Amino acid sequence: MKGPRETDFAYQAVYRYLTHLINEPGCGTPIRLPSLRQLALRLNVSISTIQYAYSLLEKEGRVYSVAKSGYYSQPIATLGPLTSGNDLLETVYFNARRPGMLVLSADEPALLQPLDSPLLMLERELLRQYPRQPQSATQPCGEQELRTALAARYTTSPARCWHADEVYIGADLRGVLEILITILCLKGATVVVESPCDWVILRLLEAADVRVIELPLQACGALDLGQLEDVLQTQPVRLVMLSSGLSMPRGSQVPHDKRQSIAQLLARHDCWVLENDCYGELGFELEGPKFRDLLDPDRLIVFSTFEKIIGPEAPYGYLLSRQLGEELQRHFLLRAFRLSPIRQKAIARLYGNGRIDQHLQVLRRMLKDRQLQMIQLLHERLGDALQPVEPQGGATIWVRSLRQVDVRRVFQRLLKQQVVIAPGELFSLQGLHGQHLRLSHTFSGEHDLGYALGLLGDALRLEAIE
Repeated sequence: MKGPRETDFAYQAVYRYLTHLINEPGCGTPIRLPSLRQLALRLNVSISTIQYAYSLLEKEGRVYSVAKSGYYSQPIATLGPLTSGNDLLETVYFNARRPGMLVLSADEPALLQPLDSPLLMLERELLRQYPRQPQSATQPCGEQELRTALAARYTTSPARCWHADEVYIGADLRGVLEILITILCLKGATVVVESPCDWVILRLLEAADVRVIELPLQACGALDLGQLEDVLQTQPVRLVMLSSGLSMPRGSQVPHDKRQSIAQLLARHDCWVLENDCYGELGFELEGPKFRDLLDPDRLIVFSTFEKIIGPEAPYGYLLSRQLGEELQRHFLLRAFRLSPIRQKAIARLYGNGRIDQHLQVLRRMLKDRQLQMIQLLHERLGDALQPVEPQGGATIWVRSLRQVDVRRVFQRLLKQQVVIAPGELFSLQGLHGQHLRLSHTFSGEHDLGYALGLLGDALRLEAIE
């Protein structure tokens, strides 16, 4: 395969290549497709480029992914609802990628206002300025320009400052967190997390044999201080993970006084604090300091991703750490992430020219408008069935069933109606949130949301437990 022209982005060429693989004669049934690494080596492009091409095909329903197995082709004619199976998360993922589905389970804030056009325009300009560099010129911890931009963005004072060599960028959030789990020796260790918690993080911790203690968030959006103190005093806690400001999927922000009290408590205990900043800039009201502004930076690690604010064209994950530099450099080098330096430079320019901040102002406003519309519809159509937690940011709404219901059966019933929801049990390893759902208020395509909520109401009534 010849290298793409400057006016023809690499992912488009990879997309066409994969389309030919899927459509080859004899491929009327699902086939396993080459891995990200295999394709990157075969086509001489970055893994992130392969990943983006696969994500386009997933959104079109042409391929689907299976955890720990890879990508598979899925001819559209053979697609049907997957309503059974032991792995609920896999069932959600599979059906969310089927054509024609109304995906009320997604968490894609940037779907409303992606930055793909400005990003790709900048990338095109940079391709003319920077010819393709030899492999030896790659930077295993990320492009220096982007690391510098992130360090500047996270610096808030002389005491709370970050430098480029304390920023590490990987192909995606999962890869970055896997490295962190290894470096901190979390296998068999005790980790405290807020609950509900992102299912990707929970699955990673579970796969690494981490002992996870889930502390439910209170109605105010904060952890119970007494409960946290009791755990810290009685358990060998290696790490506490907290949201920087916006706790998802609840969509709540920790009140400033509660945040200060939690920070003071953590300062008295010798454990690492891992701050989840994936949604830190998606709160509707950005008030007060983040946890990282209140904690000892030498016992702090921050992680995030560009995907929530830019879109799938920027899937990279990153983390900031002062004290783990030597180990992080070694593991990032061993992991050998193949990242596009040009795309990283383009993202850095979006930060440097203020485009990210302009974009975030528009995105927050759009998310808030969508959230208000969705909350109103929920009250009008399902006020007797669901109680929503009014979110203070993000692209989802956390709701609790007012009746005792079998949420799995609700989920399966809706799949047959081409609607996908996210049962609350996905956000816990310990059986919490069985009467909750996460609903999205951002979705693509033309769908009758009122009709879909009517189907949800019917399913909740039919699956009520007497």
